[in-house]
Parts: sequence; structure tokens; C-alpha cells
Amino acid sequence: MADQSIPEARARRTPKAASNTGSKAAPDAAPAAASKGEVPLNGGAGDDASRAGVLSRRRLLGTAGATGLVLGAAGGAVGYAARPAEATPLASLGAGQVMFHGKHQPGILQGLQARGHLVAFDLAAGAGRKEAAALLRRWSETARRLMAGEAAQQDDTDVARDAGPSSLTITFGFGFGFFARTGLEKQRPVALDPLPDFSSDQLDKARSNGDLWVQIGADDALVAFHALRAIQKDAGRAAKLRWQMNGFNRSPGATSSPMTARNLMGQMDGTRNPKPAEADFDRRIFVPESGSKDPAWMANGSYAVVRRIRMLLDDWEQLSVKAQEEVIGRRKSDGAPLSGGTETTEMDLEKTDKAGNLVVPINAHARITRPDQNGGAAMLRRPFSYHDGIGADGVPDAGLLFVCWQADPLRGFVTVQRKLDRGDALSKYIRHESSGLFAVPGGAAEGEYVGQRLLEG
Repeated sequence: MADQSIPEARARRTPKAASNTGSKAAPDAAPAAASKGEVPLNGGAGDDASRAGVLSRRRLLGTAGATGLVLGAAGGAVGYAARPAEATPLASLGAGQVMFHGKHQPGILQGLQARGHLVAFDLAAGAGRKEAAALLRRWSETARRLMAGEAAQQDDTDVARDAGPSSLTITFGFGFGFFARTGLEKQRPVALDPLPDFSSDQLDKARSNGDLWVQIGADDALVAFHALRAIQKDAGRAAKLRWQMNGFNRSPGATSSPMTARNLMGQMDGTRNPKPAEADFDRRIFVPESGSKDPAWMANGSYAVVRRIRMLLDDWEQLSVKAQEEVIGRRKSDGAPLSGGTETTEMDLEKTDKAGNLVVPINAHARITRPDQNGGAAMLRRPFSYHDGIGADGVPDAGLLFVCWQADPLRGFVTVQRKLDRGDALSKYIRHESSGLFAVPGGAAEGEYVGQRLLEG
């Protein structure tokens, strides 16, 4: 399980030593944490529900005097000592921790997070394999520290000083151009070939693709921003920012019971996501350790398709609820198929009304995207919503930062998108404005950095 508890005795996020002796760490006023639990492992039902309570795994750092501020012997440096007996534990939301090291990278199997940043970089002129390896080593160490609720190793900004890790995840991937820049073309997977053009594409090349991709997610906005700034600073002279997109989901605990998340159209989004408990889940989502056409360094990795999909909300909101439901093929209130039942009821594609018309329209989005209508093609959706204000055209620049995971993008995303191209009722109300495809290697083992088997193999 990726989401595990932090040992209780471990110190809170500890910034670098302060430059003046007058600084203090303010104690939290958060309530005691609930009992130990787990984060949902898929993008379907339960994504935005309150993360199950976890025992406090992090103690407040002391302040001056009775709370344990310790002055260094030289008189200038300030240290922070943990006081397990007296400290107030973090609330369960802040205490949630996802482990950096593991079979798969974090940020794939965890439930949807409240705040996210998607960022792409290009290697700087003159930077090659050596510089890329050093960068991934820095990034991996920063990710490990921040995901554990610790401060960045160098020049921490203190933005997340008072917070726990808040289920922070940081994920790294490689774009098509990365391999030529590093002289590793022979190690580039065939599955990373550029995506074909689709009829709904109006892509901005400046906001598409990139040599390196980073996904950041957390259940606290400041924790996510803190990680974003640390990753950007770590890039140094090795890589330059190509594009950045900022997203959000419903906050954990905002609903009275676990529910599938809703997108900005008000529709439940992720009902049909594959579940880890399914027998073929790993085969569909992750590259196997053997028997694959992918290079060995991609074992236990996955491919991420990233699309910025603008929702034409002014047009969508003019539709009646009934018309919106016919576009999607599901009831807006509870996500149940129009053929009846509950959200998880199997859709009856042949059911007709008294007039003989299909209850689920032939061009309904949910009908077209079903795996059994696409040769079994499946992908794990893990998106964020976005809202970037009002565009130059005077309408909301808002929609979905679509992120989906699959073992083979040609059999996953491309198969489904081609089918949607041929008559999806939803296409009239959306526009794909940027795109990227990234090879995301498996997780780093203890003592390794992400991508080490590629860059040092």
C-alpha cells in the first residue's frame, strides 16, 4: 500500500536553520488525528472523500523556553527539538503520507488530491545525459524529503513549515525529445511515439509535450506550491520551464460520504475507472517486468497522457439537465446509467423506451468510452479541474487537466479517442488545447533515484 503511516517519533517538517535567533515555530491548533486508515487507490468512487484518519505520525516542534527551542553552542543557529510527550498531533488530513520509494512511482494509484500542478521542462542548451542524471538525483531527493514532511535540503522557502505532508506526491516522466537530447534514442520506447491528430484538437504547441514532466499533488494548496517551487529551483541551469498548469479537485471531507468526484460540468467523473482489485488491472496500467516490448528500464512504469481540455461551459450550461444527461449517458444527480440502477450498475446498451428509442443514445459519451466498446481498452483517469479566469473571447477558460495512465497508450488513450472522434456527443462542448505523452518509469528503490536504470544503464 503506497499510503503508509509516519513513525510517531519523527520530527515535524523542519526548515533550515533560521538566520536570526528570534524566530520561533508556532504550535498547531489542529485536533487529534483519528484512527489509522488508507487512501482510496483509484480515480473512481471515493476520490474526494475525507482521507481515512491516520494516527498522528508527526509531532509539533518546540518553541522557545518550555517548548524546547535549542540554541546552538555558537549562539547563532537555531534547532528544533521534538517533544512527543507534550506535542499536539496533526489532523489526519495533514498527517497523510505517501511513500516515495516503491514498485511504482507515487501519484498514480493514490486517490484524487485537492490541489495539483503539472509542469514540463526542456533540457537547457548543452545539457545532456550527465546533467539529466544529476537533475533527476536532485529531484528524487527533494521529492523523498518533501513527501515525508521534511524541509527541502537547500534554501527551503518555509511555505509549508507548519504543515504535515498532506498526502503529497511527486511523479517524474520523460518526453519524446528527452532521448535525443541525452543520446539515449535506442532506449526510447516505441509506445512514446507522438500521438496522432484528433478532430477536437486545437493544440497550443508551446503548452504541449516537453523533455521532462513533473506531476505534483497534495491535499493542501501550500504544500503543493512548496513542492512546485522546490522542483523549479532544483532545475537550476539543467532545465528550463516549458509550461505549467494548475488544477484542483474537491477537498477531502467536503461530502458527507465517499463519492466519485465531479468535474466542472457537474458530472461524476471516473465511475468506470479500472480498480486495482481487478485481475487485469496491472496488465492494463503498468509495464510488466518481463515479456514486454518496452525497454527494461520501463518495468513497473506507465505511460501518462496529459491533455488540457477546455469545457465550453457557457454552451453546456444552456442545456437542460435532461439534455446534458443524454450527452453523457448517465444521470447527473447520482451518476447512474440512463438505463437504470445505481452508479455502479452495468449499463444496458440495448434498452429502449416505449417509442423504441435507445435509452442510452448511440452517441452518448459513456457508451462510446466503455472498454467493451473499444476492444477492452482501459486507462486509469486521474485528472484535475482548472479555471484560469476569463479568456480573450470573454468566456471561462476552465475545464479538465486530463491525466490518464496505461501500459500502452496506443491501446488505451488512442483507441478510445479515435472512437470519440467519430461521433461523441460531448465533443461539441469541449476543446483539446494542449497535449503531452510521457514515459513514467517504475518507482525508485531505496538508494536509487527515478530514472537511474535508464540514465546509468
